[in-house]
Amino acid sequence: MTDRRPGGNPLWAVYETIAMVIGLGTLALICLGWLPFALLLRPLLPRRRAQAIGRGFIANGFRCYLRILEICCACRFDLGELDRLRDEGPLIVAANHPSLLDAVMIVSRLPNAVCVMKASLMDNLLFGAAARLARYIRNDAPLAMILNARQALQDGARLVIFPEGTRTGNFPLDPCSPSTGLIANRARVPVQTVLIEFSTPYLGKAWPLFRRPQLPLTCRIRLGRRFAPPTDVQAFTGELEAYFRAELGDNGGSPACRPT
Repeated sequence: MTDRRPGGNPLWAVYETIAMVIGLGTLALICLGWLPFALLLRPLLPRRRAQAIGRGFIANGFRCYLRILEICCACRFDLGELDRLRDEGPLIVAANHPSLLDAVMIVSRLPNAVCVMKASLMDNLLFGAAARLARYIRNDAPLAMILNARQALQDGARLVIFPEGTRTGNFPLDPCSPSTGLIANRARVPVQTVLIEFSTPYLGKAWPLFRRPQLPLTCRIRLGRRFAPPTDVQAFTGELEAYFRAELGDNGGSPACRPT
């Protein structure tokens, strides 16, 4: 991978720090601005109406946020392949998870997406109210998670899930859990794999939140193989993990993800 950063220029390091502040600050402002509306709309509106508004706002808000990162923070996002999923029926979107930006990028292109989220994020001040309004799904109770995911898929949503369960610690992929296969088996819905590639591991598990990025940052998402609903969940989980490893280049290389 060729390093395109202006080497030896202290002003560039200052710019990277400013870009980090703009990026994190903008996301916080978007979440805080939507917080009172999310809290009010959930009890006032019928469930389906409220979740449609919630999901639509998150998709459009994330899309605007990524555009700000492109304009102000030397980021480039190649997400066009996701648009092919916008008019699909019920579908499980399964992606690798190198960064905190993964869900932001995917949901920005899928207005009727519902995410399987960590319980800690569902309870978080910044993200929790918006996630609950959109009827995102907690991952702390496996049976409830599977039943709620099946219901969302029956309602026509695109379910976004990260089979690793958390951000990748050992690149290119951590072991996959059986959750994706269990949901696909119960809902009888296909699994569309999504492959996320970053030029650096920015906001990955080993990248502290307030460590400045290495700019320019390039991110690409491409569609992978679509798996039919499995009958053997254990075999499917192994096949899914092997597929991700093959596509992402499991060669024990740098944690900088795959060069875009």
